[in-house]
Amino acid sequence: MNALLQQHLLYCYLLVGFLMPVKPVSALRHPLHVSTVDINLNPRSHKLEVICSIFTDDFEAALAKQSGSKIDLTLPALHNAMEEPVKKYTLGHLQVKANSKPAALAYIGFEHAKEIVNVYYESTVPIADLKGIEAEVSLLYDLYNDQSNIVHITVNGKRQSSKIDYPDRKVTRVF
Repeated sequence: MNALLQQHLLYCYLLVGFLMPVKPVSALRHPLHVSTVDINLNPRSHKLEVICSIFTDDFEAALAKQSGSKIDLTLPALHNAMEEPVKKYTLGHLQVKANSKPAALAYIGFEHAKEIVNVYYESTVPIADLKGIEAEVSLLYDLYNDQSNIVHITVNGKRQSSKIDYPDRKVTRVF
């Protein structure tokens, strides 16, 4: 009796599965739209090191919207061609001030790591006696109105984190 009931339940599950609407693959990847920005003051060089971590599929969509062409950040053969769009987009959506002065950021590069793309920057000039950092972050705001950006700022081994939800852009930390 149990085997017969289980067989009928299996058929019911299969029938219901076929009748349910199919979501696009992109909707199944991740329901949250979130990126992170890590800003770290290197204790030896006194330069800011910045890492932007963005879901690959979202980042590719934002870059495609910006450039009007197909983007693929996962193919090693296209890596060099993707450097300029990655740099242009991230610099357009990230500004950092140190001690109330704009911190010039030098683009180091990007790497694809599983479902994330990490974009690396470093300040061009050492920052003496850091008193405060202001970050303006709007990564993926041009795609999603539910986007959140988590900003981690580490100075002298002390990490402070903030969450910025669309449409907010700024976070300020004083040390």
